Amino acid sequence: MLEEVLRVIGMVLLSIGLFAIVVSAIGFHRFKNFYLRLHALTVGTIWGCIFPLFGMALVAVTLDDLGVYRWFIAGASVVTAVIVLMLAPAGSHAIARAVHRAKVARVQPCLADLLDSELCEGDKHG
Repeated sequence: MLEEVLRVIGMVLLSIGLFAIVVSAIGFHRFKNFYLRLHALTVGTIWGCIFPLFGMALVAVTLDDLGVYRWFIAGASVVTAVIVLMLAPAGSHAIARAVHRAKVARVQPCLADLLDSELCEGDKHG
């Protein structure tokens, strides 16, 4: 009974991850500037990676056919999920900061830029 519940929860987490990846891909194509696209991809990376990894860990624990390897698969999935959870936001922040410092991507209209006020001076609509 407990194995069936864990397997269903794992499948639900896998489905949530699939949904997040699809929404992230749609957001990437629909958003107009670099920063919004980066946000959509980061959300897709976190939700679309973390939930399936935790779901796979739960499903692996319930599969008796894997023998002792099910604990290895579950542990590796959880460790990988934690690493991605820590590194994905930091990586996307580093990319966004590098693009902002290089002044490669500009947002139109620019309402406020607290890091570099000169970038928005010509774009203010008062």
